[in-house]
Amino acid sequence: MQRDFTYIDDIVEGVVRVMDRIPSPNPDWSGDSPDTATSYAPYRIYNIGNNQPVELMQFIEVLENCLGKKAEKNMLPIQPGDVPTTYADIDDLVRDTGFRPSTSLEEGLKKFVEWYHDYYGQPSPNITC
Repeated sequence: MQRDFTYIDDIVEGVVRVMDRIPSPNPDWSGDSPDTATSYAPYRIYNIGNNQPVELMQFIEVLENCLGKKAEKNMLPIQPGDVPTTYADIDDLVRDTGFRPSTSLEEGLKKFVEWYHDYYGQPSPNITC
């Protein structure tokens, strides 16, 4: 399994960059003959993702290193509705804002583990990720 993990700071930065980019309405749009690619009340959807799928086992290994302990894994077959790989298509985001999420898995998990321990008042482990 592969997932496109995205660090929260990259998500926030992407949202901030698209906030002021209000799409223009199509003045020729008509409900009698609607163009599904445009709208009188425009909107735009951006996929804000890291754009670099990571093997789920690599994610677990990096998290284990950050925590300084091994995970207890219960390996199961793929579940109904699961997909083997997720991958963020960020072409529109990059084209419209010039922004590309770039926090590495290692850096993001290290920051997450530090935040988690600080937030819950727990001593941080010796982070080696």
